[in-house]
Amino acid sequence: MENKLDLSVYNIRTDLALEARELASEREPEAAMNGVQFHTEEENGITVSMMTIDTDEGAQRIGKAKGRYVTLEVPGLRSHDSELQDRVTTRFAREFGEFLKEIGITEKQSALIVGLGNWNVTPDAVGPIVVENVLVTRHLFQLMPEQVEDGYRPVSAISPGVLGTTGIETSEIVHGVIEKAKPDFIIAIDALASRALERVNTTIQISDAGISPGSGVGNKRKPLTKEALGIPVIAVGVPTVVDAVTIVHDTITYLLGHLGRQVKEAKNPRPSSRLAPGGFSFPGKVKRYTEDDMPTQEEKQAILGMIGSLEEQETRQLIHEVLVPLGHNLIVTPKEVDDYVEDIANVVASGLNAALHRAVNMDSTSAYTH
Repeated sequence: MENKLDLSVYNIRTDLALEARELASEREPEAAMNGVQFHTEEENGITVSMMTIDTDEGAQRIGKAKGRYVTLEVPGLRSHDSELQDRVTTRFAREFGEFLKEIGITEKQSALIVGLGNWNVTPDAVGPIVVENVLVTRHLFQLMPEQVEDGYRPVSAISPGVLGTTGIETSEIVHGVIEKAKPDFIIAIDALASRALERVNTTIQISDAGISPGSGVGNKRKPLTKEALGIPVIAVGVPTVVDAVTIVHDTITYLLGHLGRQVKEAKNPRPSSRLAPGGFSFPGKVKRYTEDDMPTQEEKQAILGMIGSLEEQETRQLIHEVLVPLGHNLIVTPKEVDDYVEDIANVVASGLNAALHRAVNMDSTSAYTH
């Protein structure tokens, strides 16, 4: 009997449906599109991608559950540009509000916001920080309903922690809260993993397919889904980490892009187009290597020898084989993660406040965050 190599251990770690679609398109450009609707648009430095997985076949090929996925990519978000953050908050609030309408959530229905993650670990603290900054109103509706102005809905919020610190599955805590508080829907906020360095701390994903706490670092727990909890679950995720295999692979890709551009410019000099050493602008800027910059297969092999002749999956497999036995396939986050997480958590919290409460507009939303 022929033994087949199991390549599943070399799968690229990503929680983003957008990246899963990109990977599927690379493997099977035509087949990967069956049962998957995709649309993207760009405005003012914000790229919004909308994907719907309609069929089981599409879900299997993409590797994500059926449902709607909206992804906001903002490469400049790491530059601490307050005006850009305001634009992202406005767009996120708009997209989230439309998302609620599409799945049938009305203005009066109550929400439970669940901040997943470990508040003691900065890259995993997106959920708890969002919970600190959202406007909670359920107690007001219960204790003094006559004092609540029109334009607000009942909202409650919890940070259940992680299994390692509580000893209780997150889904069990959430299920218990649902039984007592009886919300109409859940918003689960969590940190994710990406397969691309440029998407770390610059991307927000909205989905109605639920979420598995801990999936970003390979510790999948019981899922938070509509099927498991009995009410709609909207997942909001922010990628804050990548693994070392991704970093090494991307570094090789950037190196090839840089050398490929030098080779092409040596053949066709364009002095005005040359970048500074390194080929990339500062963090937060859009990368400036394109497919045209990449060397041919022959040039790759000439530059990197045997490694240059490998396909992407083979390159990742080789890197994985080198790093894992040494224990060096680390989960990595930028050193400025404290500021990045605080910024994007405030963007998410402000956007949720504006989307959930009609009385909160973009002029006043900053009054509810810190």
